Amino acid sequence: MRILHTMLRVGDLQRSIDFYTKVLGMNLLRTTERPEQKYSLAFVGYGTNPEHAELELTYNHGVERYEMGSAYGHIAIGVPDVYASCDRIRAAGGSITREPGPVKGGTTVIAFVADPDGYKIELIQRANASA
Repeated sequence: MRILHTMLRVGDLQRSIDFYTKVLGMNLLRTTERPEQKYSLAFVGYGTNPEHAELELTYNHGVERYEMGSAYGHIAIGVPDVYASCDRIRAAGGSITREPGPVKGGTTVIAFVADPDGYKIELIQRANASA
């Protein structure tokens, strides 16, 4: 068994596609339009299933905002250099919500970014992560 994808509801599909592709460097893998059911989907990721998990961005027509809720935490992405990643994200217009540095009480270097809908994304420095 493995995780195939995580679905996030978004208020503006193109804005979210732009963030995940242009700011975080993911690829737009595929889109689906369901006008009769009043939703649109975009799948983004660094690779495709089954080798890589994907993010499913779901836009429910006419819904521009969602309440985040207290149960959602974050998505984690491994990066080779958190500091350089944050510099690239900031230069591309992304929002850094926790500056790079060691996790409290440890040595793992992390940072947090927020997507346009407010979802948190943790960047974790991993020597073997692809750039």
